[in-house]
Amino acid sequence: MASFSSLTRKLALGSTIALAVLASPVLAGDDSFTIAVIPDTQNYVDYTHQTAEGFAFDANRMFFEQMQYIADNVESAGGDIAFVAGLGDVWQHQTLKIDPGHAARGFKTAPNPVLDAHFAPTPKVTSVEMPAARKGYELLMGKVPFSVIPGNHDYDAMWTDSKFPPAAKFDPKDMSTLGMLHPGGLDNFRSVFGNQSAFFKDKPWYVASHDGGADAAQIFTAGGYRFLHIGLQFDAPDASLDWAASVIRRFPGLPTIVSMHDYMDKDGKRIPNPMIDGHAADPQDNSPQMIWDKLISQHDQIFLVLCGHEHGQAMRTDANRFGHKVHQVLADYQDRGQTAKDAGVKSDWPIGIGDGWMRLMTFDMSGEVPVVKVRTYSTHYKKLSVDTPEYAAWYKAHEQPHLSDADYQRMDDFSIELTDFRERFDASAK
Repeated sequence: MASFSSLTRKLALGSTIALAVLASPVLAGDDSFTIAVIPDTQNYVDYTHQTAEGFAFDANRMFFEQMQYIADNVESAGGDIAFVAGLGDVWQHQTLKIDPGHAARGFKTAPNPVLDAHFAPTPKVTSVEMPAARKGYELLMGKVPFSVIPGNHDYDAMWTDSKFPPAAKFDPKDMSTLGMLHPGGLDNFRSVFGNQSAFFKDKPWYVASHDGGADAAQIFTAGGYRFLHIGLQFDAPDASLDWAASVIRRFPGLPTIVSMHDYMDKDGKRIPNPMIDGHAADPQDNSPQMIWDKLISQHDQIFLVLCGHEHGQAMRTDANRFGHKVHQVLADYQDRGQTAKDAGVKSDWPIGIGDGWMRLMTFDMSGEVPVVKVRTYSTHYKKLSVDTPEYAAWYKAHEQPHLSDADYQRMDDFSIELTDFRERFDASAK
């Protein structure tokens, strides 16, 4: 799949971006474009998943392959990818036991033999994992506007909160019995993806940031419209939500997409994973439902929400307080490990890799009702999910065991009709 569209292409990317910041909300342009959505990449760059640590293959090559595929298919290269949204958990490990900010506020760690064994702080996050993340995103530099947001694994520390220690016995039906993790500190993330990084500093499409770039906004032009994208940090606090609201006010009338790491589970519920409930651990952090109540539902420009974190896929549509539709879409493929099985990896537990799967959301703006075709593509297997006969056999039991094979396939290949899009956004251009 070298390209998704044979339509006439836009101007050179630099000219398009310059126009994006200055022009009116609706512009002449192609009728079709794609947003590439990159779910959690932590298992690709995990230092334990490389041959240097005795693993069967270098999983980070799968990450580079995915990013190269995107780079080869952006609009400036003749493809139709107009924007790229990274959904967080870019890398796996942390460097601190607890960050100074939370320690100063009185937070304490609890011993957790199970989780500490997997997520103990290591210098290899700075020597192996973060450099791989930077190398992957460097493939996109100068080619396409993009966003990267911090997931819980991208924080400097992720400890078991002393208020929620592990139970004496683990109950697989209650993940909270493993104890509750709590992330803190964003120096590592800012060092790679901060607002002063080469990725974003002085880029005309990078229009606003907060907390050093932990929250950031971008504008891209596609399908005859200017779109505003806002990326929020994990379990974003009120300061982040207030900043996001100010950005929306700064760019009135633009159709707006919001990305965040933790927002919706695979049953379509706006609830946190019980192993890492930010609001329960720290009242300053907002839960997914609180983010809906305080921000998403309150701003009519927001029509689409993207999220990862919860292993699997889901989609729901709700009316905001203005009666207009907000489409909310989850995709996270980090637990998929067929590639490890293909390589002969033997393990007592599933090995999550990601298998190259990502989301491609193609907007067809040609009709009276715009339609978003959501597809799931593996840059490793070089196939769409619907063209992979083994797809349900490989993944369904772990992700959506209650579904039929056909219904499971539809979770990763479906269309969204933007029935009120013209009503909401065309008027602002008149």
